Amino acid sequence: MTARRMRTVVRRPRHAVAERPFIVIWEATRACPPACLHCRAEAVTARHPDELDGADARRLMDAIAGFGRPGPLFVITGGDPFQRADLTDLVAYGTSLGLRVAVSPSGTPTLTRENLVAVRDAGAVALSLSLDGSTAERHDAFRGVDGVFDWTLDGWRTARALGLRVQINTTVTRESLEDLADVAALVRREGAKLWSNFLLVPAGRGERLEPLTAREVEDVLHFLHDCGTTPATKTTEGHHFRRVALQRRILDAHGERPRLGPLYGRHMARAAELGLFRGERRTARRPPVDVSSGRGFVFVSHTGEVHPSGFLPVSAGNVRGRPLTEIYRDSALFTALRDPSLLRGRCGACEFKAVCGGSRSRAYGFTGDVLESDPYCAYEPGSFPYRDELRSLTESTRCRPPGAPYGA
Repeated sequence: MTARRMRTVVRRPRHAVAERPFIVIWEATRACPPACLHCRAEAVTARHPDELDGADARRLMDAIAGFGRPGPLFVITGGDPFQRADLTDLVAYGTSLGLRVAVSPSGTPTLTRENLVAVRDAGAVALSLSLDGSTAERHDAFRGVDGVFDWTLDGWRTARALGLRVQINTTVTRESLEDLADVAALVRREGAKLWSNFLLVPAGRGERLEPLTAREVEDVLHFLHDCGTTPATKTTEGHHFRRVALQRRILDAHGERPRLGPLYGRHMARAAELGLFRGERRTARRPPVDVSSGRGFVFVSHTGEVHPSGFLPVSAGNVRGRPLTEIYRDSALFTALRDPSLLRGRCGACEFKAVCGGSRSRAYGFTGDVLESDPYCAYEPGSFPYRDELRSLTESTRCRPPGAPYGA
């Protein structure tokens, strides 16, 4: 296996992530009609009086543009960002600065063709929508409001017809676990640029949901890897998906398969029953991107607090008092998260730590320590057999020091 082929297993940003994030997500509001079981924001129906106003939001976008070119992807999320009357103006302003702007609305009656046309015409390039069940019964029960499934599907189809790139987000919980193959089939049938699976983090209302076991998560990650040639697939707060991609590339080269559990077998059997792997498929899987909490990723709350992730409720500062560029580059929290040598427990001992590092949000949610082990990872450090090939892979994708250029 050539070094060039190995490097494509995990995609790297083209710039030093210690200097410039790959993606900035702004929680424009926490106002949102549904009452989703997993909601990290514990969203409410009314807007918060201390939300960043239009002038604050423009200053935030100025700061994001100040990171330089290529600018980070800027995602306006919520809550439901359509609850803000100035959403279209903000999209237009970000676009005028040269930012690539995406919008992540909720499935509500605001998800209309008129609103989608407005954000597209203002310059939005993409839309992300949540789908946590393959049927209205499943999805609406998870979202806590009847009709959300139909609103989401209508908005999804409209967005695609308008030329917007669509990402579908699915939260992997005990409730959705056995439905993943059906959701994958729906995503393939309706069409999406990307299917992103969010591995549950115990934050907000998500603290009340039953966690998965590490072995279940391992089966899910391998199933998602196998789905990668049908809908393009990624994970959020599932950074060990990169480990799986590296392992599977090496095992495939040796004609070997991983030893997985019964959940993986059920997923694959259901996928075969649904015809998920029949017909036209992508020529290659979409390589996961080497971006993690505070390392290429930054989240700004509705009140301006800056977090390494929306699922990690530890603030490094507020954009009203300190420039985002300064917080991202220099704060103690962010610089610590970019140093894999500081990780503790099994994550600290793991040979994949520079390219995976585990979910810092989940580590904090379960232990109160952002540098502890990710309890959703079943891998035992040092147990993968092909050490030389693995070393070549992990060294080709390891973090660069600040200012060092990234390869393609």
